[in-house]
Amino acid sequence: MATLAPRPAAAGHRARLTEGLAAAIAEKGYAAVTIADVVRVARVSKRTFYEHFTDKEACFLAAYSTGTDLVIGDIVAGIAGMPDADWRERLRVGLEAYLDTLAAEPEISRALLVDVLGAGPQAVELRQRVYDRFVDQWRFIADQARAEEPDLGPVGDLVLRALVGGIGELVQRQILTEGAETLPGLTPTLATLATRVIEGAGMRARSARVA
Repeated sequence: MATLAPRPAAAGHRARLTEGLAAAIAEKGYAAVTIADVVRVARVSKRTFYEHFTDKEACFLAAYSTGTDLVIGDIVAGIAGMPDADWRERLRVGLEAYLDTLAAEPEISRALLVDVLGAGPQAVELRQRVYDRFVDQWRFIADQARAEEPDLGPVGDLVLRALVGGIGELVQRQILTEGAETLPGLTPTLATLATRVIEGAGMRARSARVA
């Protein structure tokens, strides 16, 4: 069973339920999973489930939020650990942390990037808010790039959102075709893509400003 994050024993039931849901989704897909599946994998009772969640969707939303916090936390920690690196290296390290975390938690990765699309309107709305958080991370990198290379112009949010969407699409495809465990192999490709987007968008912004 996947582990969303280290936790104290007091938080055990809720964490076991979200982990159980992720494992059940990996077996059957979100649409086919029942609460009976979740409690079976989590090894708790239905009564315990309803003490924590109103329904399967609420459990999924909790799992999605927790998994996202884990992924973004690892990205931030990875970048923070390289204060003297240039923006290209921090970009690469951030992507490496992202892909390594997903690879280490294949069941959660599938829930975050594949099954969320069929988990209902609240899940889709939450996914958009998560995209906003990733856009914030890329804006930070783009701002660092501009600070280090003043010739680069600002990179617009629409471009950053397109970058986040493109990375998500490539990662989702890799999970479906090759398995989440292979995701670290995408690091060089995604790092090149992101670097070129920031450089290209920044240069275009500068050209437009000069004109």
